[in-house]
Amino acid sequence: MKLGFDSQKYIRLQSERIRERIDQFGGKLYLEFGGKLFDDNHAARVLPGFAPDNKLQMLLALREQAEIVIAINASDIEGSKRRADLGITYDTDVARLIDVFRSYGLYVGSVVMTQFADQPSALVFEARMKANGLNVYRLYNIPNYPADVDLIVSENGYGKNDDIETSRPLVVVTAPGPGSGKMATCLSQLYHESQKGVRCGYAKFETFPVWNLPLKHPVNLAYEAATADLDDVNMIDPFHMEAYGEVAVNYNRDVEIFPVLRTIFERIYGECPYKSPTDMGVNMLAHAIIDDEACRESAKQEIIRRFFHAACREKQHHSANTERKKIELLMRAMRIEPESRKTVPAALALAAHTKKPACAIELPDGRIVTGRTTVLLGPTSAAVLNALKALAQIDDEIDLISPNVIVPIQTLKVDHMQSQNPRLHTDEVLIALAICAANDKNARRAMAQLEKLNGCELHSSVLLSSVDESVLRKLGMNITCEATYENNNLYHK
Repeated sequence: MKLGFDSQKYIRLQSERIRERIDQFGGKLYLEFGGKLFDDNHAARVLPGFAPDNKLQMLLALREQAEIVIAINASDIEGSKRRADLGITYDTDVARLIDVFRSYGLYVGSVVMTQFADQPSALVFEARMKANGLNVYRLYNIPNYPADVDLIVSENGYGKNDDIETSRPLVVVTAPGPGSGKMATCLSQLYHESQKGVRCGYAKFETFPVWNLPLKHPVNLAYEAATADLDDVNMIDPFHMEAYGEVAVNYNRDVEIFPVLRTIFERIYGECPYKSPTDMGVNMLAHAIIDDEACRESAKQEIIRRFFHAACREKQHHSANTERKKIELLMRAMRIEPESRKTVPAALALAAHTKKPACAIELPDGRIVTGRTTVLLGPTSAAVLNALKALAQIDDEIDLISPNVIVPIQTLKVDHMQSQNPRLHTDEVLIALAICAANDKNARRAMAQLEKLNGCELHSSVLLSSVDESVLRKLGMNITCEATYENNNLYHK
């Protein structure tokens, strides 16, 4: 993969700018972290060279001064919203985030449920968090938000929210994903802190959209695709244009909320330190792009991946068709098609030829390998084995796993574990390969290539099973599927 981003330069520039912002507000700063804090895989896919844990590395330098507050939308808990990259629900991801932060020595102060309205699942989540020793707070819906500023900045608006107890000068507010209420959490806290006579500030650790890239730059459009379910729209910041006469890109929710933030600051300090929503952000990302064309192409590929994810979510009744249609419009404007993803035509051609499900993988050097459905293997399992062969330069005719090993596993599945599908899933194939590696040099060579699958592109002609999808994600592969089931059954595992 061609690098387009200098991660070390980004860390240096972003760290310097954050320190400047902390110095701007004496005493206490609420810092909203946009995007994923330590596993920003979207940024890593869009900007080749971006390290998924860039933000975490900067935060570790401030661990003694910082505490983390995790926000989650209560409606997302109730709706079992999932992270597209990991396939886990947002409430499960909160627990994962807490464990990871703690493993790095970072202090997690509390969990905040936003838009709380006594949702049954949210109440269960709250009880579970409290049982594990976490402080849990509630933020409620405010009528006519964010238009009714007088109500919002009052005891009947933010005043009804729980006052989050914090103890450190830097409060980092993060979340499992977009739409979780990070900004609302920060603004509510500014109100409560002012009521206690505590002076504090607010800033955003921004990633996307990138304020000093063009509005229609593929990197910014990829952000729109990633948040299509939220109806986020990139736009020119009118406040920034009025204040400085400069074009800056922001998005609708930040522009809409800015009058609220400005009013809060004016009521607390008599004036607002920011002249535009773009001023609120800390974003040096564009300065670290070293190959714009490479980033443009990676962003286009991410938009295609998002299209397939949206189509699959629609097929599985996890989203409305508006999400897919919005991404289709983005693709049309950029003149890209699903087939612009190299693995798509390869998988579909093999499926049409064999009249059975098929799979294709793009290797790091651009080669395409495929896998077809056989008596012994499913197409994903076959494709992974063929990819390992290609990476290890093993002849395609050599069997990495003997049929004598596969058949007993099939017998176990069908005769003893009530499985109707005798073909081996990806996890079963990898276990069989690991066993064979004990005595077979080719299997050992193939096993040694597994880490090279990280970042490889994969497309399936049918929706993947949950088992295959989970294994491929653990291997770090970027997977997409056609929004088609293998059969016409009403129930699909």
